[in-house]
Amino acid sequence: MDAAEFRRRGKEMVDYVADYLENIEKRQVYPDVEPGYLRSLIPEEAPEEAESYEDVVKDIERVIMPGAASPACTELETVMLDWLGKMLKLPEDFLAGTEGRGGGVIQGTASEATLIALLAARSKIVKLIQADHPDRSETDIISKLVAYSSDQAHSSVERAGLIGGVRMKKMPTDSKFSVRGAALQKVLEEDRAAGLIPFFFCATLGTTPSCAFDCITELGPICNAEKIWMHIDAAYAGSAFICPEFRPLLNGVEFADSFNFNPHKWLLVNFDCSAMWVKKRSDIIGAFKMEPLYLKHDHQESGNQSHWQIPLGRRFRSLKMWFVFRMYGLKGLQAYIRKHVGLAKEFETLVRADQRFEISADVVLGLVCFRFKGSNELNETLLKRINRARKIHLVPCQLAGKFVLRFAVCARTTESRHVQEAWSHISHLASELLQELPH
Repeated sequence: MDAAEFRRRGKEMVDYVADYLENIEKRQVYPDVEPGYLRSLIPEEAPEEAESYEDVVKDIERVIMPGAASPACTELETVMLDWLGKMLKLPEDFLAGTEGRGGGVIQGTASEATLIALLAARSKIVKLIQADHPDRSETDIISKLVAYSSDQAHSSVERAGLIGGVRMKKMPTDSKFSVRGAALQKVLEEDRAAGLIPFFFCATLGTTPSCAFDCITELGPICNAEKIWMHIDAAYAGSAFICPEFRPLLNGVEFADSFNFNPHKWLLVNFDCSAMWVKKRSDIIGAFKMEPLYLKHDHQESGNQSHWQIPLGRRFRSLKMWFVFRMYGLKGLQAYIRKHVGLAKEFETLVRADQRFEISADVVLGLVCFRFKGSNELNETLLKRINRARKIHLVPCQLAGKFVLRFAVCARTTESRHVQEAWSHISHLASELLQELPH
């Protein structure tokens, strides 16, 4: 949709809202649909090819309005997470379907999803231990709990431990910045011997510093055997898993208890939209369910996603997923991901062709980690000059003690010329910097 069509469609939508408000008294106060009504009105999977905007808008009256904000909000969200789960080829255990025990929910951010998973895991382990040892207090058990994550994990994982009141240990990574099974097994044995209770591991697929991938095919079986909740945070990288060539990066998800990524990062869905799936939704609901009289209704068991999150209130975020999935189609979304990966590879080629620079981590998706062959101070100076010029913006990271620059392809409108211009700009500033150094 170009700018001209966006203006036209925006005006049409304002008219639609105005007509709705003007004629609201003609509409029903309370929906008369039965639970599950919506699933039968739309396909079971996202379309392969793009559909027209007109067809999507027409379906608002046909599909959404009979259920108004509730139950349509909950039902469309459940179906959209099933659509997206099928696009990712998630195991059936994670899909709600009509009879499944798992399912998906939209959180605000990956930070929320990690916290929700940790709190659910904490609640589950406390109940399990108290079932065998009724005399043990919750306070005593929580004081012994320990959670784990990669030393490359996002700071929000450590923050989840802080909010959840449990200690969080950072696992060392290998030369590819990945947590391996042997490292986890070693620390688990040490902690159990010290009287601690391991209960939660947050694996990262696509770490923030370098887009590294923890080895979940090794980590998952260990977590399952040790009865540790494994949550997978794929906030950025998860969108790429809709492409068959990148789906192997998700191998091992079958061992996970929960999985999350952000369609608002790389799948053309506006912020906020963080997709989270659980293998057993009862584990989440059991941690957060409270039902005062003013929240009770006639269809308690048909699905209430307020029990899957921290706030009780919910926005109709699945509508934007529905629009994007239909207007791009699976093939359109895959083409978008592949284009960005191709642009990152183009930038990598430019860096490798310049003997003054080096690539600091494998380029798997749309992130390129690179640096001057030189001191950290030299690279810090280069970054300051790049950002001070305000033509492009780069965010750094530390990898194996080295100061590293990160080039991320993110915008929908990025083209090859932008990559070429960015590298020309970086190269020019690098040349200027080198000329100023004493010879």
